[in-house]
Formats: sequence, C-alpha cells, structure tokens
Amino acid sequence: MTHIWKHRLFWPLAALVALIVINSIARPRFLSITMRDGELYGALVDVLRNSAPLMLVALGMTIVIATRGIDLSVGAIMAVSGAVALTVIDGSQDPGNLGTVLVAVGVAVLVALVLGVWNGFLVAVLGIQPIIATLVLMLAGRGVALLITGGFITTVNSAPFSFIASGYLTLLPFAFFVSVAAIATIALVERRTALGVLTEAVGINPEASRLAGVRSRGIIWGAYVLSGALAGVAGIIYASNIRAADANAAGLFIELYAILAVVLGGTSLMGGKFSIAGTVIGVLIIQTLESTILFLGVPSAQSPVFFALVVVVVVMVQSPRVRRVLSGMTRQRRAPAPAGDQERTKVAA
Repeated sequence: MTHIWKHRLFWPLAALVALIVINSIARPRFLSITMRDGELYGALVDVLRNSAPLMLVALGMTIVIATRGIDLSVGAIMAVSGAVALTVIDGSQDPGNLGTVLVAVGVAVLVALVLGVWNGFLVAVLGIQPIIATLVLMLAGRGVALLITGGFITTVNSAPFSFIASGYLTLLPFAFFVSVAAIATIALVERRTALGVLTEAVGINPEASRLAGVRSRGIIWGAYVLSGALAGVAGIIYASNIRAADANAAGLFIELYAILAVVLGGTSLMGGKFSIAGTVIGVLIIQTLESTILFLGVPSAQSPVFFALVVVVVVMVQSPRVRRVLSGMTRQRRAPAPAGDQERTKVAA
C-alpha cells in the first residue's frame, strides 16, 4: 500500500477521481451515457472529445520538456495550421470533396512540421534558449495566420472537414480516436525503443550524453518537430470544431494549459524522466475541471481564479515537501509518549 501511495501517478489520478466524484454529486447525470443512432453521448464523452486538441499539444510538450526545453509556439502553430487548411478548402472548387479535405489537412500538417523544424533548428543547431527561440514564433505565428486568411475569419461548409471534430467512428467521436492514436504511437516509440531512454539522458545531462555518443542535437531537434506536427493536427481539430479559421482565438493560451498538464502529470520542468500516462491524466484533469466550471456557472471573468485555486491545491498535494510535512505530522500524532512523560502523568494523577 505504501508503494501505491508513493507512485508518481497516484496523486494526479486521485485528483481526477475526486473531480469526477464531485461532478457526479453535483449533477448525477454527469456519469450517464446514452446511445442515439449507434453513437454515445454524455458529459464524459464530451470531455474525451474536447480534450483532443490539448492532448495532442501536451504530448508534444512532454517530449520537449523531457529534453529540458519548452515550446511556447504551439498555439501559434495551431492558428497557422487551421488557416492553411481552411484557405485550401475555401479556395477549391468543391469544398465538400473528401480528396480536397485530405489535401488541405496534409498541407496544413506539413506547414506545422516545417515550423517545428524551424524551432528545432534555433534550439538544437544555433543553441538559442528554448524559451526565446519559440517565443519568436509565438509572437509572429498569429501574424502569419492573419496574412494567410487576409485578416478575416475564414469559414467553410464542408461535411468531411466537420467530421474531424464532430463526427463519430464506432460509437465514439473521431477526434478521440485521433488522440488515442497519438498516445499509443508516442508511448510505443518512447517506451518500447531506446529513444525514450536517450531522450531522458539528454534532458538529465546533455553534455554527458554527447560525450557518451548520444546524438543529442538530433533528439532535441526531433522533439520540436514532433511538437509542431502534433500542434498542427490540434489546429485542424480546433478549426473543424468551429468550422472556421480564427487566427486570434485558435490555440489561445493552450501552451500554458499544455505545460500545466505535463506538470500535473508528474513530469519535471528540469527535464529528464517523463510520463506519458501522467500527461494524459493531467489533460483529463484540466478538461474535467473546465467542464465543472461551466456547470457551476462561474462567470467567465472569475473562472481563471477558480481554476487557479484548484490547480494550486492539486500541485501542493503533489509536492514532495508538503507530503513529507503531512506524513511527519501524522507520525507525531501516532507516536506513543516517552516513558518519562508517562511516569510523570501517573504521579500527577
């Protein structure tokens, strides 16, 4: 039982279960799932579907943070990806054609991948600090997206494109299967090959890894390429959900939520060891918490404060120092009184 208590995923999972229990008590229909026309509907299904963009971005952020880096440009890459996809579809003669949508998605992901290559080049080759290197694209990316859309919000009416975010595939939303595929692929590559160990080695000590023969530059570069590609897919899902390319709103603050999800999952910002499962739990915590805030009717101006308070509690519970203090207080209460104190107590009686 002690080993379970000390496991890095125990507290994130406990926080997620607590949120689900609170929601179930506040609204009993939270756990109810109904089937209509062979498709599942319910609050839990909505959480899984709406978490897909953040899940993709957070997975890429996990690998980047494992290399002792950070990627602040993922929101801007989402905006660029959505703008590219919608512009290609809007400029075609048949926006509802499946081939047109596939070409648009492919071009958008390719552009996002190129942006990831640019970030990786700045960090891995030129040696620029990751927070500065990615800040460049964070500031310029939305301007690029506005140039692509001509400064307007581009909208399309394309059934195949809308299917990406709102369509269903064997009972569950298609977007959920996209995130599951990304989780399975990254977990398989990072945990079933030597790449995961090499990534952690680079994050723990880049210089020692280089001297040991590890190609740290390629691993760091690949992490940013992966982050850019996943952010591009997330941007397509977001654009599909609103059926428009909004350069100002797409992926707004998602880089902060992604970093928060990674930290809630137990991955250290100092680099090194990382947890894919922890990131998945962290994303579900954030998405469930957002659903809770909407249900409680917290005003939009006050919701960040409510969100921050809950996150502070979760982070404090995860803190090793706080847990040591709490465990020390528990041991002091359970410890028997010294023999001398017991004798003095008897004499006084």
